[in-house]
Parts: sequence; C-alpha cells; structure tokens
Amino acid sequence: MRNHPLQEVAKLAAGLAAADFLWLVWFVQSNLKSASFFGMTITQDIAIPAMIFEIAVFLILVHYGWSIGKIPRMRERTYILLVAIVFTVVAVAHLFRIFTGADLIILNWDIPMWLSWFGVAVATYLAYASFHFLSVMPAKGR
Repeated sequence: MRNHPLQEVAKLAAGLAAADFLWLVWFVQSNLKSASFFGMTITQDIAIPAMIFEIAVFLILVHYGWSIGKIPRMRERTYILLVAIVFTVVAVAHLFRIFTGADLIILNWDIPMWLSWFGVAVATYLAYASFHFLSVMPAKGR
C-alpha cells in the first residue's frame, strides 16, 4: 500500500512537534526565565499553552500520517454553521478588546487598536454572510 507524499511529510512534522514538546518540557523543568531563537522569545508564561498546542498538532499529524481511523465527513450545513460561530466568536473577542482596552502583543509587536476595529468589521460581515447563507440554503430531507 503506497502512502501519499503528504502523509510522509506529516510523519516528519509529527516528529518535529514531539521534539518541540520535549524541548518545552525541558524548558519548564529547568526554570529558565526566557529563551530566544529566530526572533521569538519563549517565556514561562507561554510555555504551557505552547505545550498544549504541540500535543494537538502532534495528534492531528499522527492521525493523518498513519491513517488512523476515518474522519467522518461533515455535512455542508454543519460546516457553514461552525464557520459562522467561529467568526462570531472572533468578532466578540475583538469587541471585548476594544471595550476593555486590552493590549495585544504578538512577537514584540503591539497590535494597534484600529486593527481590532477592522477585525470587528470583517468578522461581523463574515459571520452575517455565513448565517445568511445558512438560512437560504435548502435543508436535506425537507
């Protein structure tokens, strides 16, 4: 049985994700204040969320790389509803940032507040469009 080339890439990436997870475990256990590489600084504050992310990435890559189980097909209506909910959550998160005045810093870049206004506009429109498309879409079985 021949594997797809992307499955081989997924196996390699799963190994890299596992190595990164083990490095993060070492980093947390050694009580270092921070580590910098490739312009990114890792601190103790973000090490645990990064470890959780690495576990999720590893599981997805292992599932795809070794074809474990079958992923059930998602119906189109369910997918559009999920997309609409995600865009709604993103819009609400941007509104929360605007009303609380919270700072958002990604890789030492302080994200300006006007970008959240833009994010509210785009995410709200995409959520509205998704819900509207869902409402006019014919349901199967009717």
